[in-house]
Amino acid sequence: MDIGELLAFKPEQTPKRPHEDEDDDFALPSEPPSSEGKRDDKAKRMRRIAEAKETAKYSQQQASSSSATTSNSYEFDPELTEEERLNILRYVENEEADGDVLDEQGLKKLILVFEKRNLKNQEMRIKFADNPEKFMDSEVELHSVIQELKAVATVPDLYPLLVELHGLHSLLELIAHQNTDIAVAVVDLLQEVTDVDILGESREGAEALIEALRNEQICALLVQNLERLNESIKEESDGVHNTLAIVENLTEIEGAFVKEAAEQGLLAWLLKRLKGKSPFDPNKLYCSEILSILIQTENENRLLLGSLDGVDVLLQQLAVYKRHDPASNEEQEFMQNLFNCICSALMAPENRDRFLNGEGLQLMNLMLREKKMSRNGSLKVLDHAMAGPDGRENCNKFVEILGLRTIFPLFMKTPKRNKQRLLSADEHEEHVASVIASMLRNCKGTHRQRMLAKFAENDHEKVDRLLELHLKYLAKVEAIDKEIDQQIKDPSVDDDEEAENNYIKRLTGGLFTLQRIDYILLEVSATSDTVKQRVLKILNLRGASMKTIRSIMREYAGNLGDGDIDWREQEQAHILSLVDRF
Repeated sequence: MDIGELLAFKPEQTPKRPHEDEDDDFALPSEPPSSEGKRDDKAKRMRRIAEAKETAKYSQQQASSSSATTSNSYEFDPELTEEERLNILRYVENEEADGDVLDEQGLKKLILVFEKRNLKNQEMRIKFADNPEKFMDSEVELHSVIQELKAVATVPDLYPLLVELHGLHSLLELIAHQNTDIAVAVVDLLQEVTDVDILGESREGAEALIEALRNEQICALLVQNLERLNESIKEESDGVHNTLAIVENLTEIEGAFVKEAAEQGLLAWLLKRLKGKSPFDPNKLYCSEILSILIQTENENRLLLGSLDGVDVLLQQLAVYKRHDPASNEEQEFMQNLFNCICSALMAPENRDRFLNGEGLQLMNLMLREKKMSRNGSLKVLDHAMAGPDGRENCNKFVEILGLRTIFPLFMKTPKRNKQRLLSADEHEEHVASVIASMLRNCKGTHRQRMLAKFAENDHEKVDRLLELHLKYLAKVEAIDKEIDQQIKDPSVDDDEEAENNYIKRLTGGLFTLQRIDYILLEVSATSDTVKQRVLKILNLRGASMKTIRSIMREYAGNLGDGDIDWREQEQAHILSLVDRF
């Protein structure tokens, strides 16, 4: 080799061996990895995971040793939280960390992307109206960005910005989109955005969102969408469920939605859905819950229900349970919701006539005789149907259909509460006493005579039962009174409010039932000397006093509540005259 060759010679370059701790990002470019290279990469990745876990374990040990040496606390926050440790592991495995919280800039970008894709989808649908394949990709992109917008539900402080940028308006327009998948995706997003717990985190955000939704008439848009959804398709069935969840959220936050939802067609849709002959399912249960919410407090909604033949719809649905018990706990809850709906509806006097004409009394009477689970709800419905001056027609009709043969056996013997969640003994006795008291007040002529004759039967056994119940509930009320006397006075509550709270506590503790029982005693005693003598005899034997009954009824007369002034004065005069005669 001559000198020129020596000068021209260059040794072959060998790649530098990487350090075992060095990251792959600093390695020299190499040829596509072979199977052995892949195994090496996997080994390195597993080694990084192990190191990250070791780091987390070390910080946990540090925290436990620190807490052991601290005398005034039992716990000490580790250097890394659980979430940070999970992020480290996720970063090592995926080389990216999740957990970026959406901010104003991010929301603006997201809404811009959403608007662009929405506009593109509209253009493609117009351009290729007869060729769905052409606009399908734009629809998929629109659907995906709607899913991304769910991130805003985690930051309710951004709701005002969402409204300001007209993002909410555009979303609500999509509820009417020709593709129900898009509409269902928007409903799903709204359900998360209106979640009660989320809205509770930001008052300003909640107010901005609620005001915008009311202005856009959200309930009307949702009802129009409900009309076209096919519940045999799972996704659309979920859309119905989420729609009802939105209504529940909104009514819980803003009471005005209760009336608006009913007026904008939801009440009519709910009755139509319940009336359908589809088998029981979760959506049917949810419909009964929402219907109960709509008519529970709003009298105009009760009247609307009556005008839509809602009382008949509810009675038809309940007729199924006349001879058959619900097949599951969910169906049992559905039945109880229907009973609650009828009770709420009967608070409107106009609906009591519809209940009477729809043979609601006959159905309730049959349910009481059948001794199925529906008996408990039917007793509660009878109580509502007969109460007050508006229950006069129902009281007389109940006597005509031989209802006394049904109600008095329940009065004489309280059924035992079985394993299912039914009425307690106290609730049962309260409703039975209320029904009998209402009939004694409202029935006239021969109907009243038939009622009074029942108390003279079998050596006045029903009078004995009355006094037995009187003593039972008197003991309950005396225990409550003793508890009230021992409670410490709250300086922040004035005397009137405290007196009202105490009276409500006594009512729920047994005073309400005691008042009904003593009212029956006064009514029956005022019409028969033999009954009165029987009452006096038993009271003396038990060491009880007539003065107690008088004081209870005077208190009752003084707290008849805020109703029709003429009726209240008439009722007070009637009760006080009974007290004087007693």
